[in-house]
Amino acid sequence: MFRKCSKTSQTNSLSRFIPAVMLVSVVISLGFSPEKKPVRLFDGKTFNGWEGDTVKIWNIIDGALAGGSLTETVPHNNFLCTRKSYGNFRLKLKFKLTGTDGFINTGVQFHSKRATNPSYEMIGYQADLGDKYWASLYDESRRNKTLVGPDSATVSKILKPGDWNNYEVWAENGRIRIKLNGEQTVDYQEPDKSIPQEGIIGLQIHGGGKALVFYKDMWIEEL
Repeated sequence: MFRKCSKTSQTNSLSRFIPAVMLVSVVISLGFSPEKKPVRLFDGKTFNGWEGDTVKIWNIIDGALAGGSLTETVPHNNFLCTRKSYGNFRLKLKFKLTGTDGFINTGVQFHSKRATNPSYEMIGYQADLGDKYWASLYDESRRNKTLVGPDSATVSKILKPGDWNNYEVWAENGRIRIKLNGEQTVDYQEPDKSIPQEGIIGLQIHGGGKALVFYKDMWIEEL
């Protein structure tokens, strides 16, 4: 025999149910979605999810992506890129840049795309790395200039030359922040609304030098 609920219990249940429905409606109407957890951008073993010259320029060494050479001059810029595009995100990784002959430089492209002429270039933001460019924000193949960066005193205090360094790129709704070893070096708000705020991520080895760069422990959180 079924037990009939009292009006009081029905009213209490309804009073709890209505706010929950209203909350769900508000969340949906505002376009919110459950926050995504950080995921590995590189599995430490394969080039899964990446594309580029994995024969001559890019290799996997001791669980790190390695680009360039210490014995041969890199002829021109070269990029290893994600196959997926990203909009708002927070990226954390470790890098090590080595080399003493020629222009020693690397960087992390984001909100970018591959160029067609020349095809080896990329167009978009770069979280730059190298002498005079450490932890600065450069606009690659577009405005072709450093948008903002730290002073040399800050860099000399926090950089570990030739060793592993922590790097963070945080891009959200046109605001870009960069951190080197936990110290913020860039806080930039893009004033040009025509500049894309979505695109692929690319790891650069700059041409013109005998340089070797390593990237590992890469995690990305989509916001």
